[in-house]
Amino acid sequence: MARKGILSTGPTAAATPARPKPVAPRGAVGALQSSLNKLQENAVQDIDAGLIDDAGFEDRLGFDSAAQRQLEQSLSTYGQQVPVLLRPHPQKPGRFEIVYGRRRLAALKSLGQPVKAMVRQLDDHALVMAQGQENTSRQDLSFIEKASFAAQLKEAGYERQTIADALSIDLPMLSRMLKVGEAFDMGFLRQIGSAPGIGRDRWMALVKLTTDPAAKSRAANFMRTPDFLTLDSDGRFDAVYARAAGKSAKTATAPAPPKPRTLRDTTGKALADIKTTTKGVTLNISAKAADGFDIWLNDNAELLLQEIHDRWKKERS
Repeated sequence: MARKGILSTGPTAAATPARPKPVAPRGAVGALQSSLNKLQENAVQDIDAGLIDDAGFEDRLGFDSAAQRQLEQSLSTYGQQVPVLLRPHPQKPGRFEIVYGRRRLAALKSLGQPVKAMVRQLDDHALVMAQGQENTSRQDLSFIEKASFAAQLKEAGYERQTIADALSIDLPMLSRMLKVGEAFDMGFLRQIGSAPGIGRDRWMALVKLTTDPAAKSRAANFMRTPDFLTLDSDGRFDAVYARAAGKSAKTATAPAPPKPRTLRDTTGKALADIKTTTKGVTLNISAKAADGFDIWLNDNAELLLQEIHDRWKKERS
């Protein structure tokens, strides 16, 4: 049954039942096939982007056109450095389903280039685990995107421990995520967007506010106005929250505080967050996803900063 959120803006898609796991052959034939499958899984293939369909669950809310253009430019200049992960389409021979790498796939489709991909035989459970674990390595996936992803998995019938393992979180954290993820339907969340600057506490506060029918009505009415569309994602959340709380229009449309900008490598992977305020510029690199880059940068920071400063002086002159 599709979930109904507090602020429902339309019907949500029904959960897709899990497909049965294929039965692997046994004996010498099975061993040979297993070896060939492993070789194929580790090989990177060039695949026509038109043969790749969507799969899995929605893990991004909204579309950052500027970031996508930047990724397209990077792929056009440097080529695709990191392959996407696919699985053979279980119902359409000769086609594939994307497991992760959707932004790269969209960019390569736009450029008319083939997709470098690894192809693995994954059932629905393995697909969810792979997609969830890929999500945990992203610095730029917001709280509400992770919470919504968890709610979609629960709605599809996955056990809580499986969802927690997929997201690399414990069960108490999963419960807190689900309180938010299950409170709002996907139509509402797509309208708000990823809201990268909005954390769990403020989302929980909105859940509590919108249990009041009058507050829910005020928020829903504002979301139908042209003013709502002029705001960025964080601003849309702030405005909806303010209207639900009964605050003035001036308060509802106040500009959001400065938020970090994500810096990416040539493949589109998040490297660091940079934030500019009146006090200066702050660069933050998450050790969890840096794979040692944070340590290397710390060891070489003085030399790198000197080189950057020299370049700045030459360009200024």
